[in-house]
Amino acid sequence: MKKVLITGAAGFLGSHLCDRFIHEGYEVIGMDNLITGDLKNIEHLFKLKEFEFYHHDVSTFVHVPGDLDYILHFASPASPIDYLKIPIQTLKVSSLGTHNMLGLARAKNARILVASTSEIYGDPNVHPQTEEYWGNVNPVGPRGVYDEAKRFQEAMTMAYQRIHDIETRIVRIFNTYGPRMRLNDGRVLPAFIGQALRGEDITIFGDGSQTRSFCYVDDLVEGIFRLLLSDYDMPVNIGNPDEITIAEFAEEIINLTGTNQSIVYKDLPEGDPAKRRPDITKAREILDWEPKIHRAQGLRLTFEYFKSLSHDELYKKEHKSFDAYFR
Repeated sequence: MKKVLITGAAGFLGSHLCDRFIHEGYEVIGMDNLITGDLKNIEHLFKLKEFEFYHHDVSTFVHVPGDLDYILHFASPASPIDYLKIPIQTLKVSSLGTHNMLGLARAKNARILVASTSEIYGDPNVHPQTEEYWGNVNPVGPRGVYDEAKRFQEAMTMAYQRIHDIETRIVRIFNTYGPRMRLNDGRVLPAFIGQALRGEDITIFGDGSQTRSFCYVDDLVEGIFRLLLSDYDMPVNIGNPDEITIAEFAEEIINLTGTNQSIVYKDLPEGDPAKRRPDITKAREILDWEPKIHRAQGLRLTFEYFKSLSHDELYKKEHKSFDAYFR
């Protein structure tokens, strides 16, 4: 039985990766400091002998006894609500944390996959975004703490590969959605659904012409799994190229929820990208991967999950002073 360490295991993506690797017959060690993660995402795994959990901050020294075959480094705040509230921790987990994970991979002779993001492209001048595009990022703007942290993470990963000859993989993740997202984490999809469920007006920042491309979590996890086991060691975009404007997406949510909200418009946050769509040519050619789940199907599944939340979860407000950074 091969063993994999997954950091950020109690988060949205990390918890789904734990499920997938357990399903594939791996022994899984989950690690999370729970600063944004939630144990309820992985509590169903605690009874399994194949699963072990470490409550630990990867920005400090990391020790894992025994052998490791793979490491998936997914520890990081990933929403504006989080990284604008805890910018220093965000920078540390992608610098010190990545350094620690790469050192652990070297010590264990393990292959490591690090989770990068479409945010490394910033507000792109190239559309759709290919892996060869270097981005348009403001390093001193409010979003720079996340964008530049991930860019540094990629540079550190490639340095370890070149200098220490360790096996590395880099996935650039585009907007992803599905069950276990935090309802009020500041991202556009849970924000819209939460407002619809509470009977509030739908809030659009800017004029709604900015675009996003949404990938269902099961598709994303499949792409990550294939990339980890592939022989390709350069960054790969994983996302859904089906692009939609924010205004169109708001109408989809209203139709999905069967509600009758008004749409209100507010000023666009600083640094919010106007376009976001992955070029997934490499994923198709190298991994034989492309998304299978249409947005209508994925949204229904996600909506059913959010509808099942308790009243307290539905009305919980997280870091209200950062509401203007919905994306």
